[in-house]
Amino acid sequence: MQEKRKRGGQQYKLARPRSGQSVKPGIRLWAARCRDEAARLKAALDAHGWDGAWYRRAYFDDGTPLGTADARECRIDSIAQSWATLSGAGEPARCAAALDALDAQLVDADARLIALLKPPFDQPDHDPGYIRGYVPGVRENGGQYTHAAIWAVMAFAEAGRTERAWQLFDMINPARHGDSAAAIATWMVEPYVAAADVLAVAPHTGRGGWTWYTGSAGWMYRLIVETLLGLHRDGDALVLRPRLPAAWPSCTLTYRFGATRYEITVRREGAADTLRVWLDGVEQAGARMPLQRDGGTHAVLAVVGG
Repeated sequence: MQEKRKRGGQQYKLARPRSGQSVKPGIRLWAARCRDEAARLKAALDAHGWDGAWYRRAYFDDGTPLGTADARECRIDSIAQSWATLSGAGEPARCAAALDALDAQLVDADARLIALLKPPFDQPDHDPGYIRGYVPGVRENGGQYTHAAIWAVMAFAEAGRTERAWQLFDMINPARHGDSAAAIATWMVEPYVAAADVLAVAPHTGRGGWTWYTGSAGWMYRLIVETLLGLHRDGDALVLRPRLPAAWPSCTLTYRFGATRYEITVRREGAADTLRVWLDGVEQAGARMPLQRDGGTHAVLAVVGG
C-alpha cells in the first residue's frame, strides 16, 4: 500500500517508451497493450492521485488517502512528487506545484537533508505497515530516505530547475557532511560513502544512518553521471545531455568503452538552452555518438549555449 503512487509512476515509465519506439512484428500486440495500459494508468493517476497542491502517496484498503493535506501524519511524501515528473505521467502544472510543495515542506537546509515524509507517523488512525516500526524522524518514518532524496534531485533536474537540483545535490552529498569538524561531529559516520538514511529527530538531526548502502550509492552515481553531467550509454551509442550549474564554465570527463577512451569536454558559451556535440572534429546529430571498439582515444567537445 505504501508505495502505490511511486510504483504507478514507475510502471507508467516502463510501459510508455514502448509506444514511441520502432516495434518488431512479433511484439506489436504487446507494444499496443503497453501503450493502452500506460494511457489508462496515467488517467487513473491524474484522477485519483492529485490532492490539490501535491500528489497523494497511496490509499488504505478502506479508501482513506495517505499523503493528503487533511491528514495529521504523513501529509506529504516526496516519492509521489518526484515520480510524477520522472515518469512523465504527471501534468506539467501539477508537477511544478508538487515540486514546489516538496521543496517548501520536506527540504531542511539547516540539517542538510530531504525528508521522505512529514509529519512522521506516531499515533496514526490507520496502520501504515512496517514504517511505523521506526520511531518518528528515523529512516523512512520522517527521516531522509536517501533513495527518495536522490529521486527528488533528479526530478528537479528533469523539470529544468538545474540550479536547484545542484543545490539539493550539494546538500545530500555525503562528502559535504565531512568537510568540517562541526559537520563530522553531526554526521558521525563515514563521509565518503552513501548512507541509506539521515536522522531528522533531535538530538540526532543530521546524523547519518546505515552506510555503505549500495542501492543509494548506485542511484547517486546515476544522478551525478547521467542526470547532472548528462552522460548516457544507449546501446552502441553515447549520448550527452549535460546540465551544468551556472557557476561552471566547463567540465571534463573520461569515458572508457572497453579499451577505447573518450575524452569529453563540456563548455558553456552562452545562456541559450542549446547543445552541439563534435566527435573527433565532426559534428554529431542529436548529441549522439557511435561507440567504437578500436582501442584508440577520441576527443568529444560539447558546447552548451553556443
